[in-house]
Amino acid sequence: MANIKVHLTFPEELIKEPVIYNLGIKYNIITNIRRANVDIKFGWVDLELSGTEENLEKGVEYLKSIGVQVDPIEKDIVES
Repeated sequence: MANIKVHLTFPEELIKEPVIYNLGIKYNIITNIRRANVDIKFGWVDLELSGTEENLEKGVEYLKSIGVQVDPIEKDIVES
């Protein structure tokens, strides 16, 4: 099983959508929210993802395709 850590930035139109839930269900990815900040017009989440490399790649592409900005996180940022 592979693991990655990502910083997700959500546009206003996706704030109320179950994006992280859908990611887990559609791509069989285990999600672990490490930090988050969500308000009415903007949201971000630091997220650990676990799954097969293929599913993680497909999941990240899914996020990008719906308008979520996906940036990798260095290990010590999430674990501090």
